[in-house]
Amino acid sequence: MMSSLTVTTIQADPVWEDKAANLRLLDDRIDLLPEGAELVVVPEMFSTGFSMRPEMLAEGMDGPTVSWMRDITARKKIILTGSIIVEEAGQYFNRLIWMQPNGQYGYYDKRHCFAYAGEHEHYSPGGKRLITSVKGWKVLPLVCYDLRFPVWSRQMHGEEPEYDLLIYVANWPDRRIHAWKTLLQARAIENQAYVIGVNRVGDDGNDIHYSGDSMIVDPLGEILYQGPDREETFTHTFRKETLKGIRERFPFLKDADHFSIEP
Repeated sequence: MMSSLTVTTIQADPVWEDKAANLRLLDDRIDLLPEGAELVVVPEMFSTGFSMRPEMLAEGMDGPTVSWMRDITARKKIILTGSIIVEEAGQYFNRLIWMQPNGQYGYYDKRHCFAYAGEHEHYSPGGKRLITSVKGWKVLPLVCYDLRFPVWSRQMHGEEPEYDLLIYVANWPDRRIHAWKTLLQARAIENQAYVIGVNRVGDDGNDIHYSGDSMIVDPLGEILYQGPDREETFTHTFRKETLKGIRERFPFLKDADHFSIEP
């Protein structure tokens, strides 16, 4: 039998720049997850909100948020992913952490800093994608503004697709939510992969409103789930045979262009 993967999305309303409160909030949500949860996805900068004050909020990889991620994944036997503010070698990064229950982790630094909000003035961009795997599923996790740049998520031409599941963690404002929904569907269709977008809700410290609209999209672009304008936890089980059947029925990736990305 081909493997299934059960993923839970947590569409949260974080307390502005209050790490302790946000970790308590997520701790409570994750504690309530049913048996069988395997991968849990939380929004971008889940412990602070989308803050441009990294000098106040950043921590190292041995800091309290990463330690909390290590503790809760071990206790709940899950993988947890979302981004936080990290300082390393005198630079600040919007860093996605992929924390496993054995304490091992991978990370990805957001490639495309959101210049419209001044993110590029405070954070350094990453230059390398992270493709990880769980239960035979290959997963590419990215962060928010990366969604607007299709080359960065494009499946490289090869014998097999690079990944099966594409994840975006985000703080995507309601005022541009049409682009969010449209681009999530586009990324799924062009890459013949499932796409998960996990957004926040509520108002941040700059009075910007976020309507949620977290989404799960299948490889044909069909919306399997769309979150409401409120906090919500949602669980979905993906089945590998469904993905395999779509790719076999519509083998479009075989006709893709060969290309490379310069660092």
